[in-house]
Amino acid sequence: MKLEEFNRLISDSICPEGLPSLLEALWQDAHDNWEAAHDIAQLKEGTQDYDRLHAYLHRKEGDSWNANYWYQRAKVKPFKGTLDEEWRMLVAYYLERY
Repeated sequence: MKLEEFNRLISDSICPEGLPSLLEALWQDAHDNWEAAHDIAQLKEGTQDYDRLHAYLHRKEGDSWNANYWYQRAKVKPFKGTLDEEWRMLVAYYLERY
């Protein structure tokens, strides 16, 4: 799947079946369903990609201490751009990996 195709899926009101869970989380986040996205991030705590998603979600929530904890667990530096930039970066990264 390409980034453009995923972005088109965002306009759907129902989450498409068969999305990899990390991309489903970002779809949920784009639909202002933080809890559903967070539930997915918690599914595989200790897995770098899930911890990275977890960091983004807590940053979006405004909990910088918790976000920094998850960035550290994911072994990445805290993201310095906007939340939209981080979301797009994560989508592109997960599309490449999954």
